[in-house]
Parts: sequence; C-alpha cells; structure tokens
Amino acid sequence: MNGAHVLVVDDDPDVLEVVTLTLEMAGYRVSQAANGQLALAELARELPGLILLDMRMPVMDGWTFARELRARHGHRIPVVVVTAAEDARLRAREVDAEAWLGKPFDVDTLLATVGRLMARQGGLEASRSHGAP
Repeated sequence: MNGAHVLVVDDDPDVLEVVTLTLEMAGYRVSQAANGQLALAELARELPGLILLDMRMPVMDGWTFARELRARHGHRIPVVVVTAAEDARLRAREVDAEAWLGKPFDVDTLLATVGRLMARQGGLEASRSHGAP
C-alpha cells in the first residue's frame, strides 16, 4: 500500500493491537482511539482515508461518533463497523457505514475490506482532482 491512513476506534486494547499490527504490516499508516471522543480529536489532527469503528464504547459510542463525523465531514470518509453484535449489518445500516466486520473477524477479510474501500477512495480522490463531481 502507499501509506494510506486508517483510524481504528475500539475500546478493546487487544483488538486495537491486532488490527493495528495487521494493517501496518500491510503498509497502512494507523492511528488509534479508544472511544468516539478521542477519535474526534484524531480527526482534528488528520483525516484518515478510512475509519474502522466499534459501536459499544465508553465516553462516546459509535453511534454518537458517526453522527458527529457525518455532521462535520459528510460521507467523505468511509466507515467500516466492527462489532460483536449479532447483526453487524444492521449496526452498519444504523450509522450509514460502507461495510461491516463481525467480531471475531478473519485477518484476510479485514485486509480485503480495507483494501477495497481504500481503492475506491483513491479512485474518488483521483476523479475529484480531475474535476469530476
């Protein structure tokens, strides 16, 4: 990869570590946040190309974070819901996410999902720079 930036938002330190190491080994730059409030602070520093978002977290949960994200940045940053909830697809729909991963997830599925969405983001950025809507 070309150092594309992924923000991982999860209150489970083990999940943060595994996801971060996996993505870094695949060539991504990764920042972490243990809750939605810390994730908003990360966004103020640098906008990622993709956000992996847990839903149930202390301080600020995924639903509240997603509302704030969309209010501030619209749909410019794709979101992948990462949840242990029985219906991950429903959680993704609730926050208008582009994809979802159910916990526990397979590393190959994680990398494929991130790669697909990052490639699509790259295409969107390229088309925007050439004057396309």
